[in-house]
Amino acid sequence: MNMTPELVDVLPAHKFDEPKLLAWLQEELTDFGSRMEVRQFQGGQSNPTFLLDTDCGQFVMRKKPPGITLPSAHMVEREYKVMRALSEHTSIPVPTTRAVCEDSSIIGTPFYIMDFLEGRIVSHPALRALDRHERMPAHLSAIDTLAALHSVDVDAVGLSDFGRPEGYVARQVARWSKQYLASKTDDMPAMDKLMEWLPENLPSTDECSIAHGDYRFGNLMLAPDKPEVIAILDWELSTLGHPLADLAYYCLPYYLPSDMEGSRGLLGEDLEALGIPDEQETIARYCQQTGRNGIADWHVFLAFSLFRLAAILQGVYARALQGNAANADALQVGKRASLLADLGWKIASEGNRGI
Repeated sequence: MNMTPELVDVLPAHKFDEPKLLAWLQEELTDFGSRMEVRQFQGGQSNPTFLLDTDCGQFVMRKKPPGITLPSAHMVEREYKVMRALSEHTSIPVPTTRAVCEDSSIIGTPFYIMDFLEGRIVSHPALRALDRHERMPAHLSAIDTLAALHSVDVDAVGLSDFGRPEGYVARQVARWSKQYLASKTDDMPAMDKLMEWLPENLPSTDECSIAHGDYRFGNLMLAPDKPEVIAILDWELSTLGHPLADLAYYCLPYYLPSDMEGSRGLLGEDLEALGIPDEQETIARYCQQTGRNGIADWHVFLAFSLFRLAAILQGVYARALQGNAANADALQVGKRASLLADLGWKIASEGNRGI
C-alpha cells in the first residue's frame, strides 16, 4: 500500500500564476534559483497543497482555496503562526516554515511555504500498510505526541493570542452551527437536534491548550524507517481550545463502521488481531501522559466532534457543488455528513458516560 501522498497535475480550479510565485520566492528565500516545477497533493479536502520542486530543494505550499469561502475558514496565516511558534520554541514535531504571504495579488490568495519532509502517511487508523509490530508503537507515538502538544505552555511560546482561553466548545458549537447553516443544501434533522442539544450540555470542566482540531493519522507523518511521528500536518483548524475535544476526535474511528466507504472507521474490526489499542487503552495512555485521573462528559466531546465533522463535510460538499473543492472526490465525501450527524445524535441521546 502506498504511504506517500498522491501527486497530480494542478487541478484546473486551482491553477495560479506560477511565474509570479517564482519571482516572489526568489525575493523571499536566499539562492532560490530559477527552476520551479509545481504539482498538487491529493487527499485533503480544504486548503489546496502543492509540491514545489526547485533548484534548492523541495518545498510545500499551502494556500486558501479560490472563490468565495465561509467566514473565518481556510486561515493559512494561522497555520503558519502556530507551526512557526512550535518549531522555534518546542520539540513538537512540525515542518519547518519558511515564508508567509498575505498579499492576494501574488497568486490570488494568501499562502505559506514550508519544507518538504520524507516520511510515511497512513490515513486509516487500522494501519494495515504497516507491519503488525509497528502498529501499536505508531498509535502510542500518536497519543504521546498529542499529549505533548496539549502540555505546551501557550504563553511561553507566544501563542496567548491564538484564541480565547475559555469557552472553546460553546464557541465551536456556535461557529460550526453558522458554518453548517451557511453551507446547508438539504434538511438534516440530526444536525438540528445537535445544534439545540450541545449548547445545553456543555462539558462540566473548561480547559485550555493548543488544540489541533483535526488530529488523526491522515494528518500525521511517520518516520520512513520507524513507527514514530515526525510531523503533525494540516493546522487549519487549530486554536486555543479544550484538549479533550482533540482526544475525542482522535477516538472517533472506534465509533465509525469499518465497512462505510471513506469513513476510516474501526467498528467491526478485530483490534487485537490488528495489533492496535482499543478506545479504553487509548484514553488510559493519554491520561497517563497528561496526569489525569479520568474524563467526565466523554459523550459530550464525542457528540461535539461528530457534529463539527459533519458541518465540515457539509462545507466540503457545498464547495464541490460550486466547483472549487480541493479534492476530486469531495462530492462523495460531503454525502457522509448526515451519517456522522445521526451517530452524533445517537451518542448524545444515550446520556452521560464518564471514563
